[in-house]
Amino acid sequence: IKDFLEQYDDPVRRMASKKLRAFPEVKAGCVSTYGMRKNAKAEVLLRRGTGQWIINDRVLLDYFPEMTHRQQLLYPFLVTDTVGQFDVDCKVGGGGPTGQAGAVRLAISKGLTGFNNDFHNILNSYGLLTRDPRIVERKKPGKTKARKSYVWQKR
Repeated sequence: IKDFLEQYDDPVRRMASKKLRAFPEVKAGCVSTYGMRKNAKAEVLLRRGTGQWIINDRVLLDYFPEMTHRQQLLYPFLVTDTVGQFDVDCKVGGGGPTGQAGAVRLAISKGLTGFNNDFHNILNSYGLLTRDPRIVERKKPGKTKARKSYVWQKR
């Protein structure tokens, strides 16, 4: 019986010694992370600084003129009380402004956990570390759109 139990002991011990979550590494004072939402993909470089924002070589107000998108970007900083303490440099593409804002927000949230591991529980409780899985539903054959049908006529 002892030999039988030792046969399964090694994989269990290996699983227990594995790291459960890997935080982003801080290299040269910077954390590089990525985020995705809908069809948008964002790559963010976070570093300690004065709160300067550069998105695709443009200032935050130029790239996201709508207030709701800017609020979404600042939400991880508000939750962790780090507004104005980090410089954000990001490249974002694909999708529209809402998807891009969501992708950048996810990347910022991941990057903040690299600077302080305690932020992980805070950000996770607000749902800022989970990717939004909703994407556009594909168009089906015999339909106008994904679910909309053609007008039905009796005669």
